[in-house]
Amino acid sequence: MNSIKVMVEEHENIRRMLKVIREVSYRLMTQGDYDIDDFPRIIDFVRTYADKHHHGKEEDILFKTMNEEIEKLSKSGAITGMYIEHDMGRLYMANLEKAIEGFKSGDDKKRLDIIANGISYSDLLDRHIEKENTAMYKFAENMLNDNTKLFIENECEKIENLATEAGVQNKYIALIEEMESKYL
Repeated sequence: MNSIKVMVEEHENIRRMLKVIREVSYRLMTQGDYDIDDFPRIIDFVRTYADKHHHGKEEDILFKTMNEEIEKLSKSGAITGMYIEHDMGRLYMANLEKAIEGFKSGDDKKRLDIIANGISYSDLLDRHIEKENTAMYKFAENMLNDNTKLFIENECEKIENLATEAGVQNKYIALIEEMESKYL
């Protein structure tokens, strides 16, 4: 399925940013006067590229369809687990944003909250991506019928085309490359 191939490629881009998040968190931990100005850009990447664009396709199209079509998965809670992990990631980003605001207001102890939420998000998403790539996507390819696969392909293609027109992929790939050159 091409839509799954695209999602796996997006996972690789997300993992690239996870490495940046870990490095930025490390620098914040080890450098007393570290400038945190890149964190809002990282949060924008996570919320727009990883969550809205990528997770939107998973939640609204792929997982929803799998939940409706594959009784074994819907009963096992596997898909629900994916939704829960997406929500945990959103919580980490909200907590990260609050910690950044507190840190910028002069509360140096918020440094710990920034690091904790950045590292927690990175760890969660890395493990989550592995489950999707090795299990959930394989289930979709092996267990969905051809008509359902075609529906998923068409719906994902619509979202990809709209995102391409809006420049979403280009903007966030450029951000990843910029951050990698700065931090890795």
